[in-house]
Amino acid sequence: MIVPQTMTEMWATMGSTIASFMFISAIIHQYCPYEVRLYFGKYTQRIMSFFYPYIKISIHEYAGDRLKRSEAYAAVEAYLSINSSKCATRLKAEMAKDCSNLVLSMDEYERVKDEFQGIQVWWVSSKVMPPLQSMYPQQERRYYRLTFHKRYRGIISEVYLKHVMQQGKEIRVRNRQRKLYTNGSGNKWQIYKQTMWNHIVFEHPATFETLAMEPAKKQEIIEDLVTFSKSKDFYARIGKAWKRGYLLYGPPGTGKSTMIAAMANLLNYDVYDLELTAVKDNTELRKLLIETSSKSIIVIEDIDCSLELTGQRNKKEEKSPDEDMEKSENETGKEHHKEETSSKVTLSGLLNFIDGIWSASGGERLIVFTTNYVEKLDPALIRRGRMDKHIELSYCSFEAFKVLSRNYLRLEAHPLFDKIESLMKETKITPADVAESLMPKSPLDDAEKCLSHLIQALEEAEEATEKADKDASRQNAQAATKAAEGRAKEDAAQPQENSH
Repeated sequence: MIVPQTMTEMWATMGSTIASFMFISAIIHQYCPYEVRLYFGKYTQRIMSFFYPYIKISIHEYAGDRLKRSEAYAAVEAYLSINSSKCATRLKAEMAKDCSNLVLSMDEYERVKDEFQGIQVWWVSSKVMPPLQSMYPQQERRYYRLTFHKRYRGIISEVYLKHVMQQGKEIRVRNRQRKLYTNGSGNKWQIYKQTMWNHIVFEHPATFETLAMEPAKKQEIIEDLVTFSKSKDFYARIGKAWKRGYLLYGPPGTGKSTMIAAMANLLNYDVYDLELTAVKDNTELRKLLIETSSKSIIVIEDIDCSLELTGQRNKKEEKSPDEDMEKSENETGKEHHKEETSSKVTLSGLLNFIDGIWSASGGERLIVFTTNYVEKLDPALIRRGRMDKHIELSYCSFEAFKVLSRNYLRLEAHPLFDKIESLMKETKITPADVAESLMPKSPLDDAEKCLSHLIQALEEAEEATEKADKDASRQNAQAATKAAEGRAKEDAAQPQENSH
């Protein structure tokens, strides 16, 4: 009976002590001025710091009164999403902004432990509730608090936090939902828009594995892209902006657009499809460049058709004033309207866009031009240093055909492959035409029937090529005959003139 009596007395004493403290605390909060309580609390905290060996760092979701979410908070949240999903007992799942996956993060007041170079630290997720007596409704402010021993202050502040920020940003990039951007036409209402780019989710399935190309050339391009993505320090050391230009050229249907999609999927980059004809002038082109993000590919397809950028220096000289005088009033009005609505982007403005001073705003960008007629482009536009790597996408080879056969028919070998290989050596056919022939047209089409369609297409292409060669030879022969007859007439006329 002694022990229960002692326990009862102990609980009674503890209860009265807690009640006394609560009463004194209530009296202090009610009658003690706020300034005095703040002063007392500040110096109490200083005194406790001499005996408390831990340091705490808070990273708030919103800094001050700004409405923009803190990048540091987002990076910590991404970093802890990996650790907390393994250690935490209370998690919250949400679809983060620009993210295609469900992200798990620590719930409020949850605590997880992390280790870095043998040092243990603790992360706590917490929030600050708005005051109840506030006249204006306010949202709760969330934050993460990092706790560590003060003997590790230097390592944590100089190394660990940088590690957390870097890892968190990389996780966010991997998890983000990639986008395909395009620019709208410049107009006077542009100032009311938040951005000059419109976007949709980028979901193109092309990869280098499915790309119809020779394996050696494909591997060379992959290595070049991966090396670029890991060369931030190298570009800073040599004093160049972290960007690289690619020129993709070749006949239509050789896979230039598919190559761009494969590049974006390999590097996990966004794609900006720049329509030059919709850009009003060089100033607007510069603004579009500034609004592009890092880890992106800026694409100008069919650069030879986008604007009159080829041979501009000579075209003005070729125009005669007599041709302008012959225009009617109606045609002049049309030309005036065309000048008002057409783009005024110049070759100089485009060159500055590629590698001028403004091109260094941001980093880790690829600039890709595509063209069907590389010979039409101004040499200044595609020189090394602007378009660093020139990639020719030509007609389908047998190695590229085997990739398409594996993709479309799941075939690695077939008796008809030998005939297809011999035909491809003599016939030019694009990968797009090969893919169309291999595409099953009905549920009854098997692999052999699709290969037969391809053989038929190759034979027809070969016949068309032979016919075109014969027609060209015939035209050349006729032209040579007419030229010979003309020279003969001139020679026959010369003696008569001499006799006179």
